[in-house]
Amino acid sequence: MDEYQKTKIILDSIAEGVFTVDKNWRINSFNKAAEVITGISRNDAIGQVCKNILKASVCETDCALRYTMTTCKQVMNKPVYIVDIHGNKKAITISTALLKDDDGTVIGGVETFRDMTVVEDLRKQVMKQYCCEDIISRNHKIQQIFTMMPQVAQSDCTVLIEGDTGTGKELFARAIHNLSSRNRKPFIAVNCAALPQPLLESELFGYKAGAFTDAKKDKPGRFALAQNGTLFLDEIGEMPQNVQVKLLRVLQEKVYEPVGAVSSEKANVRVIAATNKNMSVQVEQKQFRNDLYYRINIVRLQLPPLKDRSEDIPLLVDHFINKFNHIYNKNICCFADDVMELLMNYDYPGNIRELENIVEHCFVLCRSDVIELRHLPSSLPKHTADDEFHISSFRTLRQMEHSMIENALRRNNNNRTAAAKELGINPSTLFRKLKTLHIKSE
Repeated sequence: MDEYQKTKIILDSIAEGVFTVDKNWRINSFNKAAEVITGISRNDAIGQVCKNILKASVCETDCALRYTMTTCKQVMNKPVYIVDIHGNKKAITISTALLKDDDGTVIGGVETFRDMTVVEDLRKQVMKQYCCEDIISRNHKIQQIFTMMPQVAQSDCTVLIEGDTGTGKELFARAIHNLSSRNRKPFIAVNCAALPQPLLESELFGYKAGAFTDAKKDKPGRFALAQNGTLFLDEIGEMPQNVQVKLLRVLQEKVYEPVGAVSSEKANVRVIAATNKNMSVQVEQKQFRNDLYYRINIVRLQLPPLKDRSEDIPLLVDHFINKFNHIYNKNICCFADDVMELLMNYDYPGNIRELENIVEHCFVLCRSDVIELRHLPSSLPKHTADDEFHISSFRTLRQMEHSMIENALRRNNNNRTAAAKELGINPSTLFRKLKTLHIKSE
């Protein structure tokens, strides 16, 4: 048996696809696994230009094999997509290296690729596990909200959603509506902060012809438009006192009067309110009526900021990548490791909305299949906000573990059970690590 036959048997015995090319990019070997992954036979592949066989998302713009043959640097486990012979899009990872003869002269290149279809399917299953309607999270606080949302939705009680700007309050309101018996009726959203205070009353309750100058005909308000459905009052903390009085009556009596009306109209509307303010403080400062506060605070959902649910960042990034691939007709697969490290440690004052904007900015600039640091907005700090958790600052695994546990305890107000759940370990394991690492926990 000659060396060629031996090499062929070895290559055909491994699970990864392997092919080699000459300096003109024509394939001169193609193993069995490559046949299985691409659906193309060895005989059809040999002699063809590699881009016509692999049809990868990077072939025209960011060919890994061309990079290796130009720079003499290897590429390792780069995620890309290919199209097989049946037209199916497949996720693979590719690695490349140079081929040299006995004298060390470059005669071509070799590329190995691994089918990641099973991993991709598993990723989709994981995404389903952490989804509720259009909301994605594995954070334990959000998971608790997911658990209670069906029961909240099936009741008709008023809900107050608290959270910083950009945390997704309207998404949760829409999810409650979609899970309720009112889901076939309108969902009407009103931003109380976006409307001038003199107009808010007429926008909510409507007006009758002649109620004021230029009111030439009746106009229905948002309560009328949301009849039998759900009215979402965003930034309710900005609602003026005179409108608060009328809203209180709607919630108590289920009736309201349009501006200029002489009779009441019935309101069969479920109200969901949201705010980025501390409503208890608003009540104490007499800026919000306490009787109305207790009417809207029957069920309260508190959404943590993104900086306190960093475990959700990879899920959200993956979701936004899929979203913008569809919108921009691109095949971007992921963020580079150093970019993900930066995103994982950024504070996100704008929360999820800011993360989505960052991803879209990168999509506009990126022309390859991997988003790199140069594609990030210039306003984004290139150093992490929390230097104690920057990977390069740790000399040992023990230091990293110490920092992660301390940060988890801080985020959960020293609640060991909650911190252990966030870290994905058993509370007893966390207790042992606290003793071993000499971490004090009140």
